[in-house]
Amino acid sequence: MLFPFEFAVVTPMPMSRRLMILGLPVLLSACLSGGSSDLPDLPFTQLDGSQHRTSAFKGKVTVLNFWATSCTTCVKEMPQIVATHQRFQAQGLETLAVAMSYDPPAYVMQFAQTRQLPFRVAIDHDGSLAKAFGDVQLTPTTLVIDREGKVVKRYVGEPDFDAMHKLLGQLLSRPAA
Repeated sequence: MLFPFEFAVVTPMPMSRRLMILGLPVLLSACLSGGSSDLPDLPFTQLDGSQHRTSAFKGKVTVLNFWATSCTTCVKEMPQIVATHQRFQAQGLETLAVAMSYDPPAYVMQFAQTRQLPFRVAIDHDGSLAKAFGDVQLTPTTLVIDREGKVVKRYVGEPDFDAMHKLLGQLLSRPAA
């Protein structure tokens, strides 16, 4: 025997299992930190060139959606993100769609313009936003952040929009601290 170990035939893992394993570090991180984290204070530039900071969302219920124009699920869910924003905007909901660093800026610009996205859109040029919010690597990833700046829900993949709407309704009906 040349090798002191056995070989095993490895079969491809189903996508749901791969996502579960890939998401395990995020889940463990959320569990170890009590399931929420403070809103980081990072700069971001919207497509219109205006400069902002993520800390400006403190005191507001926010939907933060990490997406890419090359992600079919992201493109499919975007009309529902728009509808969610429009449904809750009058109650104070803020929405920020963050295009991943690998997304070509021209594609993001064209997507946002042709679909007339009614909320803030930014490109995470250096990946710092994705890293600060739990090292987001899978798209879409949508975070619901409460007024205190805590991530109260993380959706990897297309959210259950009915459940998300219920959660947003609850968060927006609570008085600001």
